[in-house]
Amino acid sequence: MEIIFINNAKDRSVYRYKKDFENILERACRVLERKGDWSLSVIYVTPEQIHEINRDYRNVDRATDVISFAIQDDMSDMLVDEDQYELGDIFINVQAIRDQASAYGHSIRREACFLFCHGLLHLMGYDHMKEEDEKVMFALQDEILDELVQR
Repeated sequence: MEIIFINNAKDRSVYRYKKDFENILERACRVLERKGDWSLSVIYVTPEQIHEINRDYRNVDRATDVISFAIQDDMSDMLVDEDQYELGDIFINVQAIRDQASAYGHSIRREACFLFCHGLLHLMGYDHMKEEDEKVMFALQDEILDELVQR
């Protein structure tokens, strides 16, 4: 399993979550029974950068906390390159990590891990556009995170 980290936000504090994210990826694969060697990229961005991405690619003219771009929406037809499955990219707004941790009353570590897990589940085909899908996705987030990162 491989996670490529790109720090476009130039915020050195984000490197402390590398091992957490690797553990979340491994746990997600176990919980979801996804076998194989998975890879993805995590790109840390500023609020201005994620606002631009949200506007240009999703037609939503505001900043957000996390955006995922999956290589493929249908996991059953995943491209394989040398036995490695490329999931896609997760963009995480570094300011949202701090702001939301404070707003939700939990640690910065928990919020960083939550945003990564949320983005990862999107890459793996989960969504929360419908209420029933939201229940499934949010339950999976809790199942994956609660064992690894305290609330």
